[in-house]
Amino acid sequence: MAHLTRRTLLKSAAVAGLAGAWPRMNWAQAGGGPVLDYLEKHARPDGGYAFADQQRSHLTPTYAVIGAYRLLGVAPPNATALADYVRKHHPRELKKLEQERRIFEFQQVQALVWLGDPAADFRERLKTWTAPLPYLKQYEQHGYPIFQSELGLVQCRALLGMDTEPLKPAFSDYVMARRRANGSYNNTPAADGGDGHVMNTLWGLQAARVLGLREERAAETIAWLRACQLPSGGFTFQPQPMFGGVEDVAYTRAALRALKLLGGEPANREACLAWLRSLANADGGFADRPGWLSNPLATYHALEAFEVLGELASVGTMKRRATRRRSDLPGILKVWSIQIESHGTGSPAETVALASALRIDLWGAKNAKPEWMKRVREIAAERKRPVQFFRANEEYGTWTDVPGLGTYSHMSDLIAPADTDIGPPLGTRGEASPAVTWPEFRKRRIEPLVRGLGRMIWQFGENEELVRMMLDDSVERGGFAAISTFHFGNPDFLNSEPFLQRWRGRIPFIGLQDAHGAEPWWFADQTTGYRTLFLATEPTWEGWLNALEQNWVVAVRHDEASRGETWMHSGSDEVRDFVAARESEWRWWSGESGKAYRPMVSLVALRPEDEFEAGRPDKGVALRVRCAWKNTPQGMPQAPLAEFVRLMVDGVEVAPTLVEKKRPNGNGLADRYHLYAVPESASGGAAGPRTAAAVVREIATQREVTMPVRF
Repeated sequence: MAHLTRRTLLKSAAVAGLAGAWPRMNWAQAGGGPVLDYLEKHARPDGGYAFADQQRSHLTPTYAVIGAYRLLGVAPPNATALADYVRKHHPRELKKLEQERRIFEFQQVQALVWLGDPAADFRERLKTWTAPLPYLKQYEQHGYPIFQSELGLVQCRALLGMDTEPLKPAFSDYVMARRRANGSYNNTPAADGGDGHVMNTLWGLQAARVLGLREERAAETIAWLRACQLPSGGFTFQPQPMFGGVEDVAYTRAALRALKLLGGEPANREACLAWLRSLANADGGFADRPGWLSNPLATYHALEAFEVLGELASVGTMKRRATRRRSDLPGILKVWSIQIESHGTGSPAETVALASALRIDLWGAKNAKPEWMKRVREIAAERKRPVQFFRANEEYGTWTDVPGLGTYSHMSDLIAPADTDIGPPLGTRGEASPAVTWPEFRKRRIEPLVRGLGRMIWQFGENEELVRMMLDDSVERGGFAAISTFHFGNPDFLNSEPFLQRWRGRIPFIGLQDAHGAEPWWFADQTTGYRTLFLATEPTWEGWLNALEQNWVVAVRHDEASRGETWMHSGSDEVRDFVAARESEWRWWSGESGKAYRPMVSLVALRPEDEFEAGRPDKGVALRVRCAWKNTPQGMPQAPLAEFVRLMVDGVEVAPTLVEKKRPNGNGLADRYHLYAVPESASGGAAGPRTAAAVVREIATQREVTMPVRF
């Protein structure tokens, strides 16, 4: 692979080192072999690099590994295939993102430029972007653009030597409005209040140079940056933060680079070096914080921090933290299944049937009425099904305000036993509830939740700086007990928010079903597609909480979204391997007799008192047959997987009525079932137990499936 040319360097000079020449160092002779070995452990057959526990490569670790190789002065192996991977694997290729995340274009362009690739094919796309993209107001109340993501666009133009004049009308005002009097930058306008953030300050300083904005307050900015250094030597995100103020390699790297841009140095250089050295692990990589797991992005950030301090050569000979020994898991543990934010509406009978067929041990009912929860538990007990039901609520209308970053929704997704006191929600769906601060949210929502044996789940957040504050504070003091990965609307949040990998080993990863639609039957693609597995001696709530505490949790996906592959996220290799070794005990997609499976038909006997059942009669008994269909993500029937054949009552074939209900917009179906009102004397005999059986044909295999019921 050719080194970057002088012409390329000159064209990109404004980005201050992002496209710097490859350092001239024989890294292997300098003792850097362990770092190179560590990087190559993340290479995958698809041509890119992955996070340690993943078989699929991802753009972000690939970008980080390429950056690390550049710093080490070593050409990555198979550079042509690597460039091809970078070009073709924006995270949107897995699923179109809800809106553009320009930070990924930056990672693509920067990685290609590091590889000596002109990345000319990105120019036309970049030309169409000339203004910051407002963030969706259903997620951030003001629609404030995500600062680092939008300024990735500015850096892309600089890296490619493109004209930046078209950006100036919109971006100049946008950037300058976010600079504080102390010289720092953050996500919200300075007029809104709140201090800066060290990562956003680096992005702001770089953008100001590219856009030719006036240089001012350099002394104030240097002083602010130096004040971010903690006694340990590492840097946090701002001086004296209200919460989440831990030292981190990303903060330290950002502070050092920003200081260098302004001609400054850290207040305590030696302490900073000592702290950076404490991140070195025996596997050859570097961690985000001392004692944490290594990952490629943290390794790249650490190497760049050493380079800024002129100490890159010392990396090859530094002492490394001993590798944590693999722990032996207790032999009495078993693998159990939990579904979080599954349906808490619709048919209780079909809920129990789905949970039973799919062997879901704990079913988290989303926003269920107490009456629905009571009924579904009664049915499970009557049918002697071992599934246990708990609350898994998304509390709509809750807004949390973080000065300098914005006011965000989707902060209150909780799990709790069905009958404990967890306190009231802070918001109301459909109403503009007042925003609360994070300390208020802790006190008023998380504290009563934990007293009621509940836990808070992190659903999603695309503003990395905000997420870091919340989750780091949770690691330090408790808060969010798990991080969502697989989801109904996003195949994998770790694909669109790869920075979440930072908390691997510290906060468990779970799947969040986030049920949509009125009926669980029409959401079965999701219920069947992914789940959370945990280790315990018994599938109790206490066992689940202990698994969260021990990080004995694995999120698993195997469906059309995963392309027929089995995807896993786990906090430890030991737990992942334990679960994988027992796949035959829990997999739901094999179709093997006696294993978990997706039912092709539902047959329910309905009575007038069944208030949550569609099609219930005014008197007597009605039989409802639903066939399996492929579903939309919003819980609507889309295409049949099975077709109705016949319905028998007391051994006699009967003719049910097909009921179809249209969606509110008129496009497609909202519900579909066959309904038969049973005459009181249909069997011709005395009153007593009666039988019915529905027969359907699975379309893919043409096999007939029979579902009996007694009533």
